[in-house]
Amino acid sequence: MENNTSETKDSFQQYGRISMEDFKRLYGEDYLDAINIETWKVDRNLAKLYSQIEQELFDAKRSELASNEAIRKDAFPLIRDSALVPHAGLHSDTTSELIEKMHKGFLFNGAVTACGSVSVMYDSLPISITQMGICLVNYQGQHGSYSHQLFRRDLKFDRSSTFEEAKELIERRRSDDKNKLNGLAMRSIRAYAERAILLDKSDAKWLLGYGFPAPYELMMGFWANRQEVKEKSINLLNRLITDHKRFVYVQACTQHPELWAFGNALNPFEYLVVGTMEDKMIQMVDSGNTRPEIKKDYDEFARIAGAQIAVGVYKVSKHSPPQVFYCHIDHIQTAALIAMADSALQLHSGIPMLLDLAENLCKSAFGKNDFMASIDQAYTRADVLTKLKA
Repeated sequence: MENNTSETKDSFQQYGRISMEDFKRLYGEDYLDAINIETWKVDRNLAKLYSQIEQELFDAKRSELASNEAIRKDAFPLIRDSALVPHAGLHSDTTSELIEKMHKGFLFNGAVTACGSVSVMYDSLPISITQMGICLVNYQGQHGSYSHQLFRRDLKFDRSSTFEEAKELIERRRSDDKNKLNGLAMRSIRAYAERAILLDKSDAKWLLGYGFPAPYELMMGFWANRQEVKEKSINLLNRLITDHKRFVYVQACTQHPELWAFGNALNPFEYLVVGTMEDKMIQMVDSGNTRPEIKKDYDEFARIAGAQIAVGVYKVSKHSPPQVFYCHIDHIQTAALIAMADSALQLHSGIPMLLDLAENLCKSAFGKNDFMASIDQAYTRADVLTKLKA
């Protein structure tokens, strides 16, 4: 049976503070009524169900249109007038000629390199093996593939070990919150390696990635308690944000409800520049369990680097969801146009095609099927060798 412990913890963090009143406000029904099976319909007529769904969708769409109109009329001008970042506000002047110019001048000539990554894990009592793969790609062809394997072998005892010693090893492994440790460690390694490889192994002028340029994983956890790794984290992120500057990171709107609402009000090929990430990054540092002497350095980094990261949202099709983008404040317009021009190559999803190419390349090169097949082969050989040496 699949272990859903980490998903349960994530769900608790996301939904644990929702009250009964919140549930009723969101769904128009008491939570206790929803779990009362006497209120459930028996052999419900599907035709009536479809009619209800159709009516609910009609009402939701009508509310959405009214909300979008209000956001465009009231919220967008406020964002523009607040001028929290250069070029703040709505940009509606993206033409097909401009998109074509971005294709020819930035994307198709290899000036933009994207990074994708994948992590797969084999877990058993004798050993756990984690493989991480990172691929760089541009429209001039594949730029490089890199992988790393981590081996965890807790169960180490010889024939002289007593049963109690063996039992102690097993119990220690079972109780060490391995899922949380693996998840945090792997995410932080991947996040660091993605940015380091983009900076050091690519000669492209522009760098394209998925997520946030300075992720939580590189400012908390392992990075928050040791001086040497803290310096590696801050140095790497400073190289990307304050030195290189020409980067675009794209992220799904679903993680940012307020930006999702703004993005939903956009017309195709519009983008909205909202502000900087300074306050968000300071909150990120404050929410982490960081040693005071290390937190001071992260506070300073968050203020300086956060003020240089602009955040906005764009949409390339009425049928695709909006996307959040992050870039340097000195290159906002170019960054937004690069993201939109690449996303225009797949209007159905609205995601930059280079990011999908990089991810698919990673899955092909370092995916689970080949990884598990190689482990099965190794296990078979190891089993034979063990029997021969016994």
